[in-house]
Amino acid sequence: MCRRIFSTCGVAAVRIVSGKMTCINAYALILNFWQAIEYCLITFCLLWLFCSFLSVYSAKSSGLQTCLNTRMGYSNIFVYGCYFHSCWPGHSACFSLCNYPFYGSCYRMCQVVEIVDRYDIDCVPESSRMDKVSYIQDDSIPKNCSRFMKVHKYMKAPIYIYYQLDNYYQNHRRYVKSRSDKQLLDGQNYHDTSSCQPVESNNNRPIVPCGLIAWSLFNDTFEFIHEGAELKVSRKNIVWKSDRDHKFGKNVYPFNFQNGTLIGGGKLNPEIPLSDQEDLIVWMRTSALPSFRKLYGRIEEDLDVDDVVVVNLMNNYNTYSFGGKKKLVLSTSSWLGGKNDFLGHACVFVGCSSLTLAIIFMLLHVKYRR
Repeated sequence: MCRRIFSTCGVAAVRIVSGKMTCINAYALILNFWQAIEYCLITFCLLWLFCSFLSVYSAKSSGLQTCLNTRMGYSNIFVYGCYFHSCWPGHSACFSLCNYPFYGSCYRMCQVVEIVDRYDIDCVPESSRMDKVSYIQDDSIPKNCSRFMKVHKYMKAPIYIYYQLDNYYQNHRRYVKSRSDKQLLDGQNYHDTSSCQPVESNNNRPIVPCGLIAWSLFNDTFEFIHEGAELKVSRKNIVWKSDRDHKFGKNVYPFNFQNGTLIGGGKLNPEIPLSDQEDLIVWMRTSALPSFRKLYGRIEEDLDVDDVVVVNLMNNYNTYSFGGKKKLVLSTSSWLGGKNDFLGHACVFVGCSSLTLAIIFMLLHVKYRR
């Protein structure tokens, strides 16, 4: 195929130089060149798809938690497959890569260590597990809980702390629309908050910030103990700079928030402007999927293998009413970000689709050859 491409280009160059290039000849050369390109694309799709399946299968069969575990090197034999995880803190990506012939090597681009602990069930007393909703809504019952997270691989700082919610549809139309971006920026100077219904006002006074999204703010808290000492958790600079500077007012303060009879989630400090309440800013960026993670903070300390981190948490947030799940995640990152397999499967799907289309066009080209 490559020889055909080069020969086609050579013939075209000779005819152009000799002045014998006609429209018919140019059209025929373009068809030949395009056909050769089609064959190359089909071959590449086959190799890419094979490498993608090989990498995913090998990763799952060996129980790897990181994305790339092949050693750096070169091979002159064939093509090898590898995949790596890519993302930014909070959101992730995974791509399938394959090396080219005569260069077949996988470079270790990232190694992400992750610990996930689901706590929503174990943090409910056994006597209350038959009616978890009544338990979580009863303020007289203490909600404190302790969890133990063991480090299986060395975790280099910064270690990102996420809370993960499953079966939580933040993308519901009424939920997404129940906010006022202008009020978040201008505060009580903006009066048209009809979009915030049903959490628009209370006792004929406006609510700042209004809407269901702010009303349902996540309010579980976490404290981390390592070797008898508390780990310092940084909760600053966990939001997008554009959100903090351009979407939340520096002179806008919470007002009349969570003062009604029906309390949703967490409360806000009325003496701190919205632009500095980063947990709210993180929460207000709604997720497109029912399972999502949001950044809680960072641990600026390395954790060694077999270290045990004690987590003292307050199980305040109600996910039991709709069958949701709550998880705590500790994760490192690389220059590509954190760990997620979603786009890895998307790459395989796109590869299969591309291969199918390539085969269809090839058959049509062969059957209806001019």
